[in-house]
Amino acid sequence: MNFFKNFIIILFVLLFCNITFADNHDTDSGTENTNTTVEFEEEVPLNDPFAGNEGTTTFSNTTTDLEPEELENEMSLYKYKLAGLISGNYESYISLVNASGDVITLSLFQYLGDIKLVDLRLTEAIFQKEDKTFMIIDFNNQIRETNEY
Repeated sequence: MNFFKNFIIILFVLLFCNITFADNHDTDSGTENTNTTVEFEEEVPLNDPFAGNEGTTTFSNTTTDLEPEELENEMSLYKYKLAGLISGNYESYISLVNASGDVITLSLFQYLGDIKLVDLRLTEAIFQKEDKTFMIIDFNNQIRETNEY
């Protein structure tokens, strides 16, 4: 009878007093002071390691031979890079990215400022200016102006 009485008391204490004998994974038993935490700050590089040799806001076009109004125009093709090109049977699109990271998506015969997207090739987009000359931009950000394409 004494055995059952002790068993019931131990069972009562374990169930109703929330005493658990589970492992505590939050503390290390092998260290001398487990209450201190060490914070590590990761050093951030000064430049973007994914940008390559160029900076994030620089373009490889030489803008010294451009007219001043071309440099001031926000919708100038010289302010954008060709980021993507999708060509299909019925619709074709290009994506252009400016220095601040804004993306513009154009379909065929839409305007970017004063120039109109008229054709796509596998690696380049062709725009027509108002004076019927063409500007061709490729993925290397090379822009060339021609009379025909």
